[in-house]
Amino acid sequence: MLNSDKVNEIFSRFAAHQVDPKIELIYKSPYTLLVAVILSAQATDKKVNEVVPALFKIADTPHKMIELGEDGLKKMVSSIGLYNTKAKNIIAMSKLLVEKYNGEVPDSLESLESLPGVGRKSANVMLNTVFGHPTIAVDTHVFRVSNRIGLCKSSNPHQTEEALLKIIPTKWRKPAHHWLVLHGRYVCKAKKPECNKCIISDICQYDAKRLEVD
Repeated sequence: MLNSDKVNEIFSRFAAHQVDPKIELIYKSPYTLLVAVILSAQATDKKVNEVVPALFKIADTPHKMIELGEDGLKKMVSSIGLYNTKAKNIIAMSKLLVEKYNGEVPDSLESLESLPGVGRKSANVMLNTVFGHPTIAVDTHVFRVSNRIGLCKSSNPHQTEEALLKIIPTKWRKPAHHWLVLHGRYVCKAKKPECNKCIISDICQYDAKRLEVD
């Protein structure tokens, strides 16, 4: 496990490399981000971004999504994996927002997790990206990178989240999720990490570093 000085150095380098990291999903409001996040489960942001611009031209509020209906939504997102279940959840989520939250996306973990199709990771994405909370959403990239480089040794996403909140300095917590996601997506890849391009390779504790150039 990395000590506090090395953890701080990792995030200092991330900050110098990318001052203000952003989520890569296309959205224009808290509601549209929530829809995009639900669609992104077990799918790539790239795939979701191919679909949502056209969708949001038609349905960018809960009321409009309900009007579009489950069948109409399925047709628009059919290229995304698990689209039947996701469409069902998005319509149910939209109805609940209208009935319980006056059409607005709530800003608490408990309320977000009560929405159909929204788990802890998705809820933390919303809290961080929309509401500015220093939460850390643990997706496959964050889980892999955190364990690989030595930020934690955990066996599930919830353990990873708890460990990261303890070890990451307060000043880095809000952007930490985005840095780890982007690092995992473009550098510390699952099958073939590009260690020779990594800005923290000298700190990383990964045993199978690939420092040679292919």
